[in-house]
Amino acid sequence: MTTLVTGAGLIGTAFAQNALKRNEDVVFFDPEPRADFIAKKLGTKDVAQVRGDVRDLPKLIETIKEYKCETVVHTAGIIGGKVDQLMYSALQINIQGTMNVAEASRLMDVRRLVHVSTFGVYDMRRDDTPKVMSEDWHRGHGRSYGNSKVAKELILEAYHNRYDLELVGVRPANVFGNGHFWSGSGGGAKIHELMVAGHEGRVAKIPEGQTMANEYIYSKDIGAIMDAAATVPQPKEMLFFNGGTGINTPFDDLIGAVQKIHPGLEYEVIPGKGGKNRDTILDMGAAKKHLGFEPGYSLDAALADYAQEISEIGAF
Repeated sequence: MTTLVTGAGLIGTAFAQNALKRNEDVVFFDPEPRADFIAKKLGTKDVAQVRGDVRDLPKLIETIKEYKCETVVHTAGIIGGKVDQLMYSALQINIQGTMNVAEASRLMDVRRLVHVSTFGVYDMRRDDTPKVMSEDWHRGHGRSYGNSKVAKELILEAYHNRYDLELVGVRPANVFGNGHFWSGSGGGAKIHELMVAGHEGRVAKIPEGQTMANEYIYSKDIGAIMDAAATVPQPKEMLFFNGGTGINTPFDDLIGAVQKIHPGLEYEVIPGKGGKNRDTILDMGAAKKHLGFEPGYSLDAALADYAQEISEIGAF
């Protein structure tokens, strides 16, 4: 069978690593697929790479038809603060692009659509915000990125209900790993800067807005939960699942974890608007129950694996 993956970045390639292990064929759909990045991430595996934009519905339909794709994993989009910087274009990509992915999937009788959302969908402004966040908490916090993800979820829910399109979504915590972060992940780019600076023996430059506590998940764990979302029977009780570790890591603890690998690491905080410490954690009970997922990497184990990958294939 064949899976179309929109977006050939860190999450898309992490999913592909798992899919290829079960002999699934993978087709990447990306406006600028980086062949070097894909090759290094997937080794000698031969995967198709289609240059295309999710705003181009005919191209999506053509690609699904040509490669006979039965599953679509939708990771493409603009994330984080980059949505604010490119508001109109980013919302077109995120929202119209998702509508196109859903419509192409419907028209081409795709078996299942797997969607990457974010833990940023939750409304954290409420006074009664829980300390452990389950999937049924209120969505929409008023900022562009999270709200665009909420809009995408609601659109996909409507397609699922109207057309019986199988749908499973994952709301990742802050994903990190050896990637290029073109789409705008500030948290992922921060950890990448720390790891690369430690490897190269230089001072890491960290924006002040990224010195907050946050919940992180390693890219290989996100690849695993995305693969589960693509393969388990359609859950009946819910459509979207948290994808985290249930652990918040303060910035100083993150620095300490990186310094276990690179003892000489030094960093400089670039002055700016400070970030807000996350004081909630994701409830991972539903992902364990319905997807059979539990994180396989502690922070220390993930950073050790990250460092080994940089040593073996280089940093991006």
